[in-house]
Order: sequence, then C-alpha cells, then structure tokens
Amino acid sequence: MPTNSDHSLDTTTKSYFLGIDNGGTVAKAAIFDSQGTEIGVASETIPFQVPQPGFAERDMGALWSANARIIRKVLNTTGIQPSEIGGVGCTGHGKGLYLWGKNGAPAHAGIISTDSRAWKYPIQWEKDGTTARVRSKTYQKILACQPTSLLAWFKDNNPALLDTIQWIFEAKDFIRFMLTDKAQAEITDYSGSGLMNIRDRCFEVSLLKEYGLAELFDALPPLIRSVDLAGSVTKRASEETGLVEGTAVAGGMFDIDACAVASGVVDPSAICVVAGTWSINEYVAREPVTDGSVMMNSLFCLPEYYLIEESSPTSAGNYEWFINYFLDKEKAKAEELGISVFEFAEKMAAEITPEECDLIFLPFIFGSNYNPEARAVFAGFSARHTRAHMIRAVLEGVAFSHKTHLEKLLAQRSDYVNGVSPVIRLTGGAAKSRLWVQIMADVFCLPIETVSASEPGALGAAMSAAVASGHYRDLSEASSHMVRIANRIEPDPSASEIYQRKYRIYRDISEALDHVWSAFTLQTLSKEHRS
Repeated sequence: MPTNSDHSLDTTTKSYFLGIDNGGTVAKAAIFDSQGTEIGVASETIPFQVPQPGFAERDMGALWSANARIIRKVLNTTGIQPSEIGGVGCTGHGKGLYLWGKNGAPAHAGIISTDSRAWKYPIQWEKDGTTARVRSKTYQKILACQPTSLLAWFKDNNPALLDTIQWIFEAKDFIRFMLTDKAQAEITDYSGSGLMNIRDRCFEVSLLKEYGLAELFDALPPLIRSVDLAGSVTKRASEETGLVEGTAVAGGMFDIDACAVASGVVDPSAICVVAGTWSINEYVAREPVTDGSVMMNSLFCLPEYYLIEESSPTSAGNYEWFINYFLDKEKAKAEELGISVFEFAEKMAAEITPEECDLIFLPFIFGSNYNPEARAVFAGFSARHTRAHMIRAVLEGVAFSHKTHLEKLLAQRSDYVNGVSPVIRLTGGAAKSRLWVQIMADVFCLPIETVSASEPGALGAAMSAAVASGHYRDLSEASSHMVRIANRIEPDPSASEIYQRKYRIYRDISEALDHVWSAFTLQTLSKEHRS
C-alpha cells in the first residue's frame, strides 16, 4: 500500500484541515486548526427511505450533493480561504453498502447501517458453518448490515444488479471517490465489512467464495491506509465544493476509529464508548480476540493495533426517536423557554432519582445486541408513571445496553481482571448531557472522560488529513496536539448499587422475551392473518 512519507505541507500557510463525517442521518463538514480547535461546522440531515420494512436507503447522488453544499457552506461561514485548507479527511458510518456502477453512476441506492433486510444470512451462515470457517480470517461475527449479507441478499433477490457493479464502497470511501475520482478501499472500514482477510490484510477470492460472492472480487477497490495520501481534489469536485483543485485528500477512516483517535485513544489504556445511533464500545490491542467472545475485530488506524469492538444500534438514536414521537408538548414548552427539547427533557429526567424510576426500557427500536428480531419495550408501567419516568428509563436503558457490550470487552482485559479500572472516553450525543454521562458512569461503575470536540468524527478525519499532508508525523503526534479532555465524571457508589440491581432486571426481561420475538415479524403475522 502507498505511504505518505514523500508528502509535505507548507504549515505556514496551510494549517487548517477539513473533516467530513457522513453518519446514518447527518452529513457534517468541519474545519479545524492544527491544534484541534473547531473553527466552524456545517451540516445537513440526509433523508433516508424505507421502501419496505427493514430497508434503509438513501440516494447517493443526493448524498454527494449535500456534501458539496456543506463543504462550500463551512468555507463561506468561517471565512477560511480554500487555499488555506492543507488537507481533507473523510469518515462515515461503517457497514451498509454503496455501489458504483459500470455506467459511471450509482448502481443502486446507498444502504445505511440500520438496514436489516439481510437478517437471515448471518443466521443461515452460522448454521451451515460459514461463520466458523471465515472467522479465522475475518476475526468477527457476521451482521445483517455488513456488505457480505447485503450482497448475498441482492444475489438472491436482484441478481442482475451484480453484473452492473464496478466498485463496492463504504460510505466515506464513496465520498472520497467523488472528491478524487480514485476508487480505493481504506482498511479500517473494509476490515469491518466481512469482505477482507484482516489476518493477512488483503482481499482474497477464496473468502468471497465462502459467501457465494466470488464473482465480485474485481469490484473491491485497491486497499489504502487511513493516513495515506489517497489523491487530490479534482477540477470537477473543486467546482462543486469550493475547495482548491489539487488539495490533498487522506484515506480517512471508519467513524469508530475517528471517534477513538479524537478521544485520545491511541493506545490500550482507555476504552472508547460512542453513544450515537449505534452503541459503539471499543479498545485497541496489539492482538485480536480470536475465540469468538467479542463481536468484531478490525484493523485500527494506527497500524500496530487492532480495534476490539462490541456494538449494536441500541444507543442515543433511541432517545432521539422517543423525543420526536412522544414529546410534542415538551417541544412547544422548550421553544417558549428558548432551550432545546433535549435540554428540557433532561431537566424532566433529573427530577426522577434512580430509585424512583422503576421502568425498564429495552432500546431495540433499530435492532438489538442479541437477537436480530427483538423489539423495543417499556416494562413495568403503573398509573403513577409520567413522561419524566419514561425519559429517564430511555436514558438508563441505553446505558444498560452499552454495559452488556462493555462486560464482554472488560472480560478480555487483563488490567480489569486484575483490579485496575480503565477510564471510559465518551463521545456521541450522550456526551453532551451531564445527566446522561453521570448515569453511564454509575451504570458502568467506571470513571468517564469527555472531550472538548463537539464533532469528534470530523476531528478524527481531519487528523488523518493532517498526517497524510505531512503536518504531523503520525496519528499519535496529531493526537497530542489536537485532542483535549473536557470533563471527568466519577461514578456515585450509592447510585451504582441501585443500577446493578436494575441492570439484572433489564437482563432478565431481555432473556425472558427472547423466545417471543419471531412471532412479531411481519412475515409471521401476515401468515397467521391469512390462516
């Protein structure tokens, strides 16, 4: 793979870096200086469609157009001259699927990581031994939202599509392609896709053959690293974005890597928790966990490390969903007071103590961390419960889901087993709420530190650009200059004791309902209705 060793940057005139972050719902472009100070950010909500139950798609052309607009907007609003941008880095949600066609246009709508149409394939591959065979190369479980499962679904349901595919992209790799006209596969994203042999750090036909997808091998782009110089802004992209033609573009990284490095997690000493649409829980290690006890191992953006990950779509997205659908009165009241509905809801939840909230919420609106068919649940309602109880139950339920993942990760860490408590570095929507951070510290029984960056994903992407363009030697050096810890929250022992009891109830309810979820699928219900 290429390196950035022959690139340099005139740091006297080009000390700003642009990070582009495409998540499941919002696209953001942020400019940072060489010390990690956020100069400005622009964003757009990217709508997605649900053409069928379980589908989550977005128009790829509209996605690129939105990216071009927010890049131009952040340049205009900050007053930073395009010539002052020393490099661009991209990040975005992992999993999902973005297909580029042989006709020079998207081959299909983009698919985001909350799509569950291919839920049967991980189950099928577990039963027929495929999962066990590929794990020695992928070091991960197979998920319904991974490209492997989605491509297998297309092969069975739209086989003609496969012949039209030129490139198989992840979200940020598609955006980088639109900036540079170079098709490349950055390793942090693709090592979490199921398509890559991360043991040997390569693509191979025999691995795709296990999934029945060998014919797509040539559609996998050449591999690059996060801090490689992946190309430069083309004339076309310059005209659309306002960036200077020839501006350096870095390989960039998977958003969970970006949030980790933006939290200062560049060695094994801390655990990174990202509370966004997905519950991301991760740490870095020199060796992968190969016994199948954790969900994912992938290649980290620092080449000497693997990223050990437990994740599910069970985090702050559930809270946003609840507020959007159930707090209309509170939205109106918050508007009268001149505050956000999230701030208003937090004040309501703070009025309920941990022992007073005896509602339990399973945060499975977008899927679960143990059963692909599980649904969200409020358990324990009585006549005395109010919306404030429900808000607090959602906050606690999300924390409980994170804890189920953390328990698996902590069991692999010798420092924790030997009595040393690692610190949690928290980013994502939850990190903006002092109450929610305290709840998580109490539930985890671990200290939590938050970082000053309001857009950690974009910061991590900008850090890759700072390295690729030669401003910093590597990501560790970039982290030492561009990352700042904002707050440290210690767990409250009395609250932690209450939460340990509630967490056991949460687990009991989850396990007790496990056998009923299949009856809730639309396929089952429709069959019962017809009979």
